Amino acid sequence: MASPPTIERFFRLIRAVLAYEEQCREPFEGVVECDETMFGGRRPGKRGWGAAGKVIVLGILKRNGQVRVFPVQGRSGAEIISLVRAHTRPGSLYYTDDWHAYASLAVRGDHIVVRKEGGRPKGRAHINGIEGFWSYAKHWLYPYRGVPRKFFHLYLGEVSFRFNHRDEDLLPLVFQLMKRVSITEIEPILVRNS
Repeated sequence: MASPPTIERFFRLIRAVLAYEEQCREPFEGVVECDETMFGGRRPGKRGWGAAGKVIVLGILKRNGQVRVFPVQGRSGAEIISLVRAHTRPGSLYYTDDWHAYASLAVRGDHIVVRKEGGRPKGRAHINGIEGFWSYAKHWLYPYRGVPRKFFHLYLGEVSFRFNHRDEDLLPLVFQLMKRVSITEIEPILVRNS
């Protein structure tokens, strides 16, 4: 029987392969939803975007399709917009909330701002796809009751891989990836110090 650290290392390697595969996706085009959220348990003190110890994650979802997620250092508009630009093609139709940093997307393509009233979108425009993914991801990660920050990106990679292949049998896909991807390819992403 394998020891707990060996089992943990095995699953970490699988998560790294899945996260690596998610990084290799082509940029999205067409109708795209962008949003950011925070992951982390309840803590005493300040709530919302000022809460300490939480991880901010940007999500980009191709409507009725796949998702890409990125942990970000802070809610810096420049960092988030650079990620959106790197992972979407010019001419896309962007749906975002009314955070001011997204305003520059109008130069890159069409941009629709979804305004909310009482937590619900006003009008027909929505970002329900990415918000549904946030619910899926948080539900999936809840049983872990805390993921070390240095491995959090691997768990996000696993969740996005599961979401992107939700209509497929995952076992053969994971076996194929484990055979195809070498340890030298995933070593750079195994641990993040920030």
